[in-house]
Amino acid sequence: MTGDWTEAELGYEDEVIGRNTVPALFLGSVDRHGDAPCQQYKGGLGDRSMTPGVAPEPPAGEYGILSYAEVGRIVRNLAVGFRELGMEPGDRVGLYADTRPEWIQADLAVQAAEGVVTTVYTESSEPQVEYLLDDPGASGVIAGTPELVETITDVEAGLDLEFIVTLDEAGEYADRDDVYTLAEVHAMGETGRESGQVDEWVTNRSYDDLASLVYTSGTTGDPKGVQLTHENLREAINTVWRRVGPRPDKPDDVPTMEHGMTVLSFLPLAHVFERFNHFVQLGAGLTIAYAESPDTVGEDMAQVEPDGAASVPRVYERIFDRMREQASESDIGKRIFEWSVETAKAYDDAESPGVRLRLKMQLADRLVFSKVRETLGGNVELFISGGGSLSKGLAKMYRAMGLTILEGYGMTESAPVISLNPPEDIRVGTMGPALSAVDYRLDGSVVGPEQKKAETGDVGELLVKGPNITDGYWNKPDRTEAAFTEDGYFRTGDVVAVDEGGYFTFVDRVKQLIVLDTGKNIAPEPIEDEFATSARVDQIMVVGQDQKFIGAIVVPNFDRLEDWADDEGIDLPDDPVEICRDERVRGWVGEEIDGINGRLGHHETVKEFRLVPREWTADNDLLTPSMKKKRRDIVAENREAIADIYDKPPGEVSG
Repeated sequence: MTGDWTEAELGYEDEVIGRNTVPALFLGSVDRHGDAPCQQYKGGLGDRSMTPGVAPEPPAGEYGILSYAEVGRIVRNLAVGFRELGMEPGDRVGLYADTRPEWIQADLAVQAAEGVVTTVYTESSEPQVEYLLDDPGASGVIAGTPELVETITDVEAGLDLEFIVTLDEAGEYADRDDVYTLAEVHAMGETGRESGQVDEWVTNRSYDDLASLVYTSGTTGDPKGVQLTHENLREAINTVWRRVGPRPDKPDDVPTMEHGMTVLSFLPLAHVFERFNHFVQLGAGLTIAYAESPDTVGEDMAQVEPDGAASVPRVYERIFDRMREQASESDIGKRIFEWSVETAKAYDDAESPGVRLRLKMQLADRLVFSKVRETLGGNVELFISGGGSLSKGLAKMYRAMGLTILEGYGMTESAPVISLNPPEDIRVGTMGPALSAVDYRLDGSVVGPEQKKAETGDVGELLVKGPNITDGYWNKPDRTEAAFTEDGYFRTGDVVAVDEGGYFTFVDRVKQLIVLDTGKNIAPEPIEDEFATSARVDQIMVVGQDQKFIGAIVVPNFDRLEDWADDEGIDLPDDPVEICRDERVRGWVGEEIDGINGRLGHHETVKEFRLVPREWTADNDLLTPSMKKKRRDIVAENREAIADIYDKPPGEVSG
């Protein structure tokens, strides 16, 4: 690594950095920040059991606030309440709810009571829910709604649950002796043992005690329960804070994360990325505002006016798409937006923009980009991107619009961060250098010579070691052994390139590298990233394993398609399947693919494609909850289309 910031980072210490447990970090923040706002939540959503008795109920559609002192009181009472329910040190408790303030309150309370939190995605099927509670041997489960309680009751015969807690009112399950609302658990805590015992419990926890089992979202096979200790999480928090926190050496114009900021939360807390962000933010005294849902992020940002947010690449793509849609309400608006986009690209690419280009950029900012920032609340200083590869072109677009995105990289097994761009030396298109606690090396045996030539720097599978790295998977000794080298390095399964400055660039998953029948290795994700800002392609997945050339299946942008058809006076079929077969539509999408092919190497170009009508989402199980493609499932659903690309029987093609 190069740069003065590296030495400053290593020497930085403050109250967020320490060698204690996650609940100890939070309770210390409560002591420091007392009356400062901690959580903001919208009124009128669901039937929360905690409002209005424990927390105030804001008017419908408006945000209420809980201070650090109030959230600290809630967490302490809940910790005592869970012990009153019979939870013992080391017991695993499942958390099965959508992202909301009570999720993290319950999480911290279980940990403070010496328990271990295990995660369940709300999108999980009944067999998956049963597996995610049975595999860790959960003694209890905290569910968000009565509907989720119903799922638990459908599978509980195979489980050994002592209690079920619901964040909302219990509804038809209120008469069951083993079902409690979170408010009832809180009341048990108020009348139970002295809250001072919470400090004793927190002190009892060792740094290397298990804090959580976080189940991987399972792009292939059964989810694995990643064992994360307090040390794993705290060492990741420490090193991330050293990189993004308010170090005194940072210039005033460098964005930092610090007390007083407000961030918007909308990703699943069952995913380690969003949960880790909460631990950092709560430890540092930030205010976390909760979006109503992932679908209302734009409106919630305008209402909350946050200083930042963390998200996955797919959401940043969707935000950009919404910008384009809003601008396309008129022909003039559409032309101005596209001109501004091209101006921003030219400005960002220019080493030394001339007077004319600077004036054009000022005009683009006044006409378009300033309005974009206003729609995001007007205060955004810092976005963080993780959970997948962010398109370099998209990152450059955000930067040109005055919106900083720090791209990082990691996985559940690294609690969850391995690398992150430093705010003072962002290199767009990279995932930043490794955190100071992470030791790494590359295994170049998994990539071919063509791939090595195509990348800048050393290339290979990334192997990592450090205090933030898990020691293995729950109840899976064979999988654990296979995940580590003989000398203790974790095999990430990701091919990365590392440049002279130590900055990582994601190439692809080892298992996702496409090997053509010529023997050439092709990384699909960088090709797919080239389409991130496309107005005509909504989603794309590259295929070609054991074939002569690269092909793709494409979900077209149906909104832009309708606009184009209206402009051209084209009468399209009503059925999306028939639309995807229309040669005029294929030609419209093909023009876009041809244009992007011009930026790709010869063997990377998409020679043939087929349009498919169904968007890939977490709801239809074609994306993980963290919005990564489930490639095997997408291939299975679209096998005939892929077979048609290569003029072969469906049984002879794969991803």
